[in-house]
Amino acid sequence: MGADQGDPARTLTPGRVRVAALADVHGNAPALEAVLAEIEVEAPDLIVFCGDLTWGPLPEETLALVEGVDARFVRGNAERELASLFAHVGEDASERARFLVERHDEGARQLVAGFAESIVVDVVGLGPTRFCHGSPRSDEELVTPETPVERVREFVAGVEESTVVTAHTHVSYDRVVEGTRLLNPGSVGLPYEGRPGAYWAFLGPGVEHRRTEYDLDDAERRIRAAGGPFADLTMELLRSPPTRAEAIEHAEGRVFSG
Repeated sequence: MGADQGDPARTLTPGRVRVAALADVHGNAPALEAVLAEIEVEAPDLIVFCGDLTWGPLPEETLALVEGVDARFVRGNAERELASLFAHVGEDASERARFLVERHDEGARQLVAGFAESIVVDVVGLGPTRFCHGSPRSDEELVTPETPVERVREFVAGVEESTVVTAHTHVSYDRVVEGTRLLNPGSVGLPYEGRPGAYWAFLGPGVEHRRTEYDLDDAERRIRAAGGPFADLTMELLRSPPTRAEAIEHAEGRVFSG
């Protein structure tokens, strides 16, 4: 995907800004609550969500938290799948599909439909920065700190920005490849970092990765009370998250999810 003057993502914010970058909340409202409370103290100019916001155990509560927040939203593979589910959920739909559709009202569906494929924000200290989900060419591409230079070359071809923020792998990183700074803020809701917490990043003038602690026992109580098909797997991943090494090995072995 090239970035040119006709690229709708290149609607730069007026003046350079400080950004809180959040990704992969996956319907974990308690984790998002804790992060937003920390962000309120830090007072960035803008919050950017890098996809996969509500696909998880507490979609309604997650949506309520972002109402009124000064934020921009990138579409992840989860939002793309949600759009398909909203259009048609048949009698043979999975329990997970029915759960998600039932918990997104018309307003939520319109919000999700408005998520952008990618956006560009002029970040202080970093300059024009492209935010995407998987990579600039695919919301299912798995990018990690170990992604080979050759593949990086391919997915940044035609991208004008010298900083690219990715998500999707749930692993935070910050690296420079042939002049392009690549980073992932980590996952707020389902981090693959080897220890619990909500992971995100503060951008401007540098890159500061953050880990916000929250009450996992309270989170489990709320997630279990909501019921639904996400509760067991979510709590398993929150209590015993995969290590970075495990997540990176899995991602690099697949390249694209789905």
